[in-house]
Amino acid sequence: MLLLGIILFGMVIGAGAQLLLGGSTRSIDWPMAFGSGLAGSFVGGLLVSLLSGDGLAFRPSGIIGSLVGAVLVTLGWQWWRRRSSAA
Repeated sequence: MLLLGIILFGMVIGAGAQLLLGGSTRSIDWPMAFGSGLAGSFVGGLLVSLLSGDGLAFRPSGIIGSLVGAVLVTLGWQWWRRRSSAA
């Protein structure tokens, strides 16, 4: 059950990152949302939670860190995709 929650949370965070970067609700790339949400949640959420002293608990600092991490991963993914298609 925890694994399913983590996957759903990652997809929601990844979709939110795409929306923050200017995407519309009709053009959400769900595989990218899944990948960037999970990677961003792991990296950003873990780092911010540990740096703020919250530990590995589900806290607002981890949610904010997850969103920031997902935005960074999405930006990197979009940059890589544009770079690959231009070549």
